[in-house]
Amino acid sequence: MWTKILPVTALIASVSLTGGTAYAAPTTPVGGQALGSHGLVTPAGVKEPPKTQATSFVIADVETGDVLAAKDAHGRYLPASTLKTLTALTLIPKLDKNRRIRPSDNACNQEGTAVGLSVKTTYKIDDLFRAMMMSSGNDAAMALAETNGGLAKTMRDMNAEAKRLQAYDTVAKTPSGLDKPGQSSSAYDLALIARAGLANPAFRGYISTKTANFPAPKGHYEISNHNKLLWRYKGMIGVKNGWTSKALGSFVGAANRDGHTIVVSIMRHEGYFWDEVAKLLDWGFSVRGKAQPVGKLVDPIPDAQAAPRASAPASHVTPAAQPPLLDRAAKQSDSTKLIGSVVIGGGLLFGLIWLGYGIRRRRRDRSRV
Repeated sequence: MWTKILPVTALIASVSLTGGTAYAAPTTPVGGQALGSHGLVTPAGVKEPPKTQATSFVIADVETGDVLAAKDAHGRYLPASTLKTLTALTLIPKLDKNRRIRPSDNACNQEGTAVGLSVKTTYKIDDLFRAMMMSSGNDAAMALAETNGGLAKTMRDMNAEAKRLQAYDTVAKTPSGLDKPGQSSSAYDLALIARAGLANPAFRGYISTKTANFPAPKGHYEISNHNKLLWRYKGMIGVKNGWTSKALGSFVGAANRDGHTIVVSIMRHEGYFWDEVAKLLDWGFSVRGKAQPVGKLVDPIPDAQAAPRASAPASHVTPAAQPPLLDRAAKQSDSTKLIGSVVIGGGLLFGLIWLGYGIRRRRRDRSRV
């Protein structure tokens, strides 16, 4: 038995953000009303897309953002390793690709797919991104998260990035996509994240590399991209596939033909999906520009309205957020200063009188012993 997390199609009308800025949250499914359907949504006047065993999928034009067809676009499901697309998109701007790090025991011992990190070797951040996106290394994903300031901070950063992209179905609990309660994404969100990633040259470079040398304690070894369509499909750019026993098969990928790019995302596929994805891409290229779109891949929230991408704990107050004592003193008026001086002087005088009284009393008490 598996549980599908239903999509959220109505949110609070306005959300207050740090600094008092607010943005309007969606009151209808992101990308258009039709995308709220759990069934197949296709444009009129063209043949339906090929059959697929995927529970959910989206086919879209990357350049225009037009959603050409969809099924349960906002259905929330476990994303498996397709969540690494959000990890990469979040951390690429934050980490120097030439920085070298030595991974922790925790990173090296992550369960599931691994590239084979060793605590005896130092790695460039560039190597770790390549390992995460090509070979789906869960160890590389954790090493990157730890380098970013730790797991908790990276999760805050990833979820803030998801909100900036308007990927509201996505909740990240791990940097690798390993199953965890409460973690989710949707075919729509995976297409959104992939579209944003394709605009980033570094992201695009990692996902399109077929083979690369990877450092080892002694020398190096070759790693390869797990996206089989890079070798099989004309114009394939790449992106990411994933699988766990609970999530089943998931995939998001993009290809380019004649200057146009189509993205396909699928979730909860029970078997071998590569041929089906290839046919969905073919269909997307065949109807692009000929059919009325059924929805839209929305643009990110403008930076001025977006939540901070690197959030801090709500209970933490930095020294800069506290009014400096010198500034408080500088704002006092002359009368306030005079009153303060009188109060302080009076207090000192009272203290001296009380001290003298106490000394005389102790002398009297001693004489009575």
